[in-house]
Amino acid sequence: MCATCGCGGDSAAVITVLHDQPHEHEHHHEHEHHHEHDDHGHDHHHGPDDPHGHDHGDHVHVPVTETVTLEQKVLAKNDRLAQHNRERLRRSGIVALNITSSPGAGKTTLLERTLGDLGSDRPVAVIEGDQETLLDAERIRATGCRVVQINTGSGCHLDAEMLRHALDELDPEPGTLLFIENVGNLVCPALFDLGELAKVVVFSVTEGTDKPLKYPHMFAAAELVIINKMDLLPFVDFDLERCAEYAHSINPGVPIMPVSAITGEGLPRWYGWISGHMSPPSASLEEATTPA
Repeated sequence: MCATCGCGGDSAAVITVLHDQPHEHEHHHEHEHHHEHDDHGHDHHHGPDDPHGHDHGDHVHVPVTETVTLEQKVLAKNDRLAQHNRERLRRSGIVALNITSSPGAGKTTLLERTLGDLGSDRPVAVIEGDQETLLDAERIRATGCRVVQINTGSGCHLDAEMLRHALDELDPEPGTLLFIENVGNLVCPALFDLGELAKVVVFSVTEGTDKPLKYPHMFAAAELVIINKMDLLPFVDFDLERCAEYAHSINPGVPIMPVSAITGEGLPRWYGWISGHMSPPSASLEEATTPA
């Protein structure tokens, strides 16, 4: 179980490679990647007289400070793995963007539109994170993009170890633009560094003007805020200017981009932001192939 949010349990994340896509490496063996968290073992004794499952005769109440210590250990381990991922990506000239949102914000639709509009001047790949199903990964594969699916089970976020295993399976070529679509959640993904270049927060006008105030940690960690579904603005109670003020009160100067993944409104600015974080393809390849 994840000490920071209570998610996860003992089941391992399942990483699925969607085939029928060009890739020179074939994996003939099954992978069972175990997602380990340090010091997560808790032996709960459920007493018959306690409706909540607590045997008050034997139950030990752990001090709050112990929970804090455990969370620090979990995050410290994740940060070490994230740094390894970051160095690995840098050596290969791979730009990884961690896309986060609440469920239903439209990030998969935005990603589909982005993949279709970006062109083919450089390799692009996607790592999909969901608790269950391959539905979003299938949608991404339909665009012709290479994709790997991470199913977290009861886990509500991706972590650095999951990303490491996904990179092993995906094996993106040097110079790749890599989108990581995180599990739909604006809480834990703010805490878990994956080794990405930047976090991008996507939310929609249907979610309310005060979204940044409700999830300050996520908005504070963001390099970019995308406000999606602008085509629905006339039909909802959403104050764009006030929302921007809220976001900047948490993260001063963070770029805010109103877009519509359906109509294409605002997307050229989003594509320009991506281009501004990319090295020219030839430069990325040169850096990735030059001996250290």
